[in-house]
Amino acid sequence: MKALMIEDDQNIVEIVSLGFKMRCPEVDIVAANNGEAGIRMAKTEDPDIIILDLGLPDISGFEVLACIRRFTKIPVLVLSVRTDEKDISKGLELGAEDYVLKPFKQTELIGRVRALLSTRGRATQESWIECGPVKCLPHRRQLLFKDSPLSVTATEFDIIRHLMENAGRGVSSKELCEVVWSDGNKALEDSLKLHIKRLRRRVEEDPENPKMLVFKAGTGYYLSRPTREVSRKYPSGQAAV
Repeated sequence: MKALMIEDDQNIVEIVSLGFKMRCPEVDIVAANNGEAGIRMAKTEDPDIIILDLGLPDISGFEVLACIRRFTKIPVLVLSVRTDEKDISKGLELGAEDYVLKPFKQTELIGRVRALLSTRGRATQESWIECGPVKCLPHRRQLLFKDSPLSVTATEFDIIRHLMENAGRGVSSKELCEVVWSDGNKALEDSLKLHIKRLRRRVEEDPENPKMLVFKAGTGYYLSRPTREVSRKYPSGQAAV
């Protein structure tokens, strides 16, 4: 597997490359030190994931992200010093699957990259889960809201899928972080809250007073509507289309 880093700080590239070499050797790191080169390499290198800095010397990382999304759905993880919620939301709105703040822990970054890579190419069984007006199609990694496609990031898909699979049961923040990022570190809870907030904007009539995706202290997050699951298994070697 290959990860493309679009990052102008060579020290960070070397640190990340060494971390992956030691802890995740199956992922090779290639790098571009500016936005224009990063866009070209996203086309020519065929990476499995892109790690994108927002503070690039030539063009904005947001501009790079928007351009990349015009020609590929390769998972993009933003790695940035920008902590403002508006910047984080903008990155996710433009199509990034995840957002990691600098300074970062190697284990956190590698865990999040692994989580995104593990979502590619899953499921050869046609199945879906219904929870109120939301339908989850795991084999396509797609969500429908009132039968219309719902635009979410890969991270948000994994969050709501786990909640739908456990509808009626409280799911703690730690459990969700472990499912999504393979890490129950409390430091990830702020990222989780931001993704939950974005999901509420998409499925709640009044996101400030959620009725479907709710949180109760001491219990956790849960979906309050009944869930229905339907599966259709295909013969070995035959995939859903």
